[in-house]
Amino acid sequence: MSHSTPDHATLEKGFSRRQFLAVTGMGLAGAALTGCATAAAGPARIIDIHQHVNYANRPDDVLLKHQRAMGVTTTILLPAGRPMKIAATHDGAANGLEAKAFGNEACCQFARAHPKEFLFAANEVPDVEGATAEIEKYLKLGACMIAEQKFGVECDSPAMQRIYALAQAHDVPVLMHWQFRRYNHGFDRFHLILKKYPRVNFIGHAQTWWANVDKNHKDQSVLYPKGPVTPGGLTERYLADYPNMYGDLSAGSGLNALTRDDTFTTGFFERHQDKLLYGSDCNDHESAGPKCQGAQTIAAVRRFAPNHQIERKLLYENAKKLFQL
Repeated sequence: MSHSTPDHATLEKGFSRRQFLAVTGMGLAGAALTGCATAAAGPARIIDIHQHVNYANRPDDVLLKHQRAMGVTTTILLPAGRPMKIAATHDGAANGLEAKAFGNEACCQFARAHPKEFLFAANEVPDVEGATAEIEKYLKLGACMIAEQKFGVECDSPAMQRIYALAQAHDVPVLMHWQFRRYNHGFDRFHLILKKYPRVNFIGHAQTWWANVDKNHKDQSVLYPKGPVTPGGLTERYLADYPNMYGDLSAGSGLNALTRDDTFTTGFFERHQDKLLYGSDCNDHESAGPKCQGAQTIAAVRRFAPNHQIERKLLYENAKKLFQL
């Protein structure tokens, strides 16, 4: 598959989001038995809610092999917004989600080329003219989520609230990258949005989201805290108190939170067993062992899950229910 962004004329017509999901919701089990598969061995299905096309220049065929090798049966591809030099993209530094990720068209086309294994989300820089129209175009073409919103804006700004209203109208979740002083400002105020938009399902992700599982996390500039976790942090309160708040286990921030304190994670999984979703957000090329963050996260889920039922919820069932697959 070419890395060039496909032409708009190649898009298929007539697919509603529901129709697209009905066709693509069932995945194929990965056949590889080496590398990342050691952390995801067995026939059990896995839904990965967080991957990217061209992540750190990873070729398309490597992405496909990587997901299969991890044992992932359904993957959701998260596009970047259009590249531009404005404050929300930190004068262009955050283009491509600060990871060279491709945009809506590439994710849509990749998913349609592999309809039994991939779905796609829709995205745009929120505070530019036509943002909601761009996102809605791909929602109508079958996108199952608005994601990932990773821009330097206030979480309760008028622009973001237009995104939330659009998500509500199309009954899709919004996945947000929380990173102190860089992306989605105002984490401590987000409860007001959760109350204002109770019919929108929000998915929390990234450094500030995961650092705040700890009740004693005071210095928000520390993005990857280490050591013991005291339950009851702001992230836990959001998960516990708001039915429309979910958590994305992906990335180094998620893996750090799951592995920094062996005495914390099993209880965390048990308390929030219906609200946590497996994602990889892994740019690995080799699909092998400790180099593969996605496989390490699967291994952590299997290690710390109190029982098989909760493991299945985190790796598959919660996402299946949330995305109506």
